[in-house]
Amino acid sequence: MLLVGTVWIQGAFAAAERTVTLAVGHMTCATCPFVVRKALQQVDGVDTVRVDYESKTATVAFDPEIASVSDLAAATTRAGYPSKPKE
Repeated sequence: MLLVGTVWIQGAFAAAERTVTLAVGHMTCATCPFVVRKALQQVDGVDTVRVDYESKTATVAFDPEIASVSDLAAATTRAGYPSKPKE
């Protein structure tokens, strides 16, 4: 009997993940980041989301073959928090 081992490296054949930081408007209370995070997590292709109330930003890691920066901005805007890529 001959056993051949195969090692699978997750993401090795997938597109490179992209990270963007969004400037998020209308975050006026400590609860707002939770709403923004939930809105972004519902976008297909999003991997991780970090929202910072103090800097009014959201940093999102996502698969650019599935989601775009405009998809992310649209999600926060629909939730009541307009956003755009931070310059």
